Amino acid sequence: MPGATPRVSIDSDRLWNSLMRMAEIGPSPNGGSRRLAMTQEDTAGRRLLLDWVEALGCTWQRDKAGNLFIHRPGRENRLPAVSLGSHLDTQPLGGRFDGVLGVLAGLEVFRTLADNDITTRRPLSLIVWTNEEGSRFAPAMGGSGVWTGRLDEDTFFTATDSQGVSLREAIQACDEAGDLPLGEQDLDAYFELHIEQGPVLEEQGDPLGIVTGVQGIRWYDLSLRGQSAHAGPTPMSYRHDPLMAATALIQALKEEVLADPEGAARLTVGDFQVVEPSRNVIPGEIHLQLDLRHTDDERLAALDATVERLARTAAEAEGVTLSLKRRWHSPVTPFDDTLIASLVEAAEARGLEAPTMMSGAGHDAVHLSHVTPTVMIFVPSRDGISHNEAEYTEPEHCALGTQLLCDAVLARAERE
Repeated sequence: MPGATPRVSIDSDRLWNSLMRMAEIGPSPNGGSRRLAMTQEDTAGRRLLLDWVEALGCTWQRDKAGNLFIHRPGRENRLPAVSLGSHLDTQPLGGRFDGVLGVLAGLEVFRTLADNDITTRRPLSLIVWTNEEGSRFAPAMGGSGVWTGRLDEDTFFTATDSQGVSLREAIQACDEAGDLPLGEQDLDAYFELHIEQGPVLEEQGDPLGIVTGVQGIRWYDLSLRGQSAHAGPTPMSYRHDPLMAATALIQALKEEVLADPEGAARLTVGDFQVVEPSRNVIPGEIHLQLDLRHTDDERLAALDATVERLARTAAEAEGVTLSLKRRWHSPVTPFDDTLIASLVEAAEARGLEAPTMMSGAGHDAVHLSHVTPTVMIFVPSRDGISHNEAEYTEPEHCALGTQLLCDAVLARAERE
C-alpha cells in the first residue's frame, strides 16, 4: 500500500463498549474499578483483552515480568515495531479509564486497521505493562522500568505487598510469567494515550492535549519514633510525641511548596499511620509516605534537601528519632520532538484543538522515553479527578484521543 498514508475513522461506540466491558471485571463499590496488579482480577482483564486481539488474528508474548506484547504484523516485519499501550491494573478504589483507555484505544486502532484491510509497513505492538500503579507493589511503573533497565530486577521482583507476598510470587501465582527476555524488542516508537488526571484541559475547554514531557517525582518513607505514655499524667513539656513532629513537618513542607515561584511544586502525604493507636495514649511511632513533584529538576533537588532539613528540625523539636528513606526518583522527562510535531500535524489535519502541556503524573512512557522515541496524548478528566471511583472521561473525548492516536500511529508505521 505505497503512497499517502490512508485516512481511517475509529468506531467510537465500539471503543466505549470495550471500556465498559472491561470495567465489569473487578468492579469497585461505587462504580469504579479494583484490579490490583497480579491479582485474579488483573489476570481476568488481560484474558479479556487477549480474547479480543486473538479474534483479530494477532499473536502475543509475555516476558518474565508479566509485561504483555501483542503483535500485529507489517509488510516489512524486519523493521522495528511502532508500539502503543499503557496498563490495566488500577488503584484499590480506582476509575475505569486510568491506563485502561490507552490499552483499549490501542485495541481500537488494531480493529480499525482490520476493518479497512490495512497492513502497515512496520509491524505494530500493543503493550500492557505490569504494575504501573505501584499501589500493591512499589515502585510504580515497575514493568516498564524493569523492561527498560531503569529499575533493577531484584528491586522489581522482591517488592512485597501488605501481606508479604512478593511480586515474583504474585506473577507466578497468576501464571503471567513468560519466556520473552526483558528488553528484548527493538521499538521504532512508543505512543501512549491517557486521561489527564488533572483539571487543565477541562478548564481550558480543550478536548485533547499533546504531552511534551513529565515532571520529576520523588517518593519518601518517613518514620518518627518517640515514647508512648499516658495522655493524662504526662505534661506536655515531658512528651516525646512523633505525631506532633509529623504534623509540624507537613505544615512546614506545605508552606515551602506553596512558596514555589513557578507554582509548579506538588506535595502529597499519601499515607499517614499511627502505630498501635489509642485515644488516651501518646503515640510512640508514626509512619508517613510523601510524594514530591516539580517540572524543574534543580528545584526538585532543592526541595529534596528541604524535606530532610525540615524533617530533622521537626524531630529534634519534639525529641523523637527520624528514619528517612528515599524510595524512588524519576527525573523530569522530555518527550520526542519529532513525535510531538507529528501529533500536532495530525490534530491540525482533523481540525482539533490540542495544546502542548507537561504531565503532572508519572507514566510508563517515562521509562520508554529512555530507549525509544516516545510521546503521549491526554484527554480531559472530569473535575480533574483520578485515582478515584468517580474518575470519568466523556465518550467523545475518549474517541477523539483514540482517533488522534490512530492517525499518528498509522503515519509513523507507514513512513519511508
